Amino acid sequence: MDKKLRFPKAIAGWCCLLIAVFGSIPTQAQLRLDLESGLVLGTRYNDVRIPNQGGTLVNLPDNLSVNPTVFYRARLGYTIADRHTISLLYAPLTVQYQGSFGQNVNFNNQQFVANRPLTVDYTFNSYRLTYRYDFVARTHWRVGVGLTAKIRDASVRFASESNSTNFDNIGFVPLINFYVAYKPNEHWNVLAEGDALGSRFGRAEDIFVGGAYNVNRTLGFKAGYRVVEGGANVDEIYNFTWINYASVGVLLTL
Repeated sequence: MDKKLRFPKAIAGWCCLLIAVFGSIPTQAQLRLDLESGLVLGTRYNDVRIPNQGGTLVNLPDNLSVNPTVFYRARLGYTIADRHTISLLYAPLTVQYQGSFGQNVNFNNQQFVANRPLTVDYTFNSYRLTYRYDFVARTHWRVGVGLTAKIRDASVRFASESNSTNFDNIGFVPLINFYVAYKPNEHWNVLAEGDALGSRFGRAEDIFVGGAYNVNRTLGFKAGYRVVEGGANVDEIYNFTWINYASVGVLLTL
């Protein structure tokens, strides 16, 4: 089975398990679907050196142009007793760069000649399981923290007229989840939410800031700004990136 299809099927399996386990609990509960899309506005930086020892360090947006990219992501959440939320996130992303480097580049032990047309596909798919506890759950404020188990499915592919190679990396990353929302009235929310954590090997942040409008108890819409930043500095790779998003979404509550 193709590894690109394996994780979405696993997410579907987790969703069924989540509903089966918690659906029988005799308490107030809500099922919530958050569908998000928009445009990747650009990458502030995307520093890549593979291998970390012997590879050429390049900043992709400094040397190459970024093709317009539409992104999407989906989160399924289940809230119990108005405070405990378990959610699953599927967030694929591929950003494509095109152009040429002004120097010879050693990427993944392959040589790419300066001033020759080149395409770089930067893929960073994310699959996450999150538990969050809302320690503030009032009429106007909701604040919570939790833990996220993230599976990172990343790939960097360099392709020229005469050469191509890619480096794949799949790994597990633990993150801290947070959620802060202010509700001035029954329709509007101002919120900040995300996952973040750092260590001596690297860091990861995925943060959304924006607003939401609830048409009724079932349907809502959101819009705002999202940033994904972070990377790793380990034996195999050096890669740190900052990606900006303009985001809109649909919120469904059952």
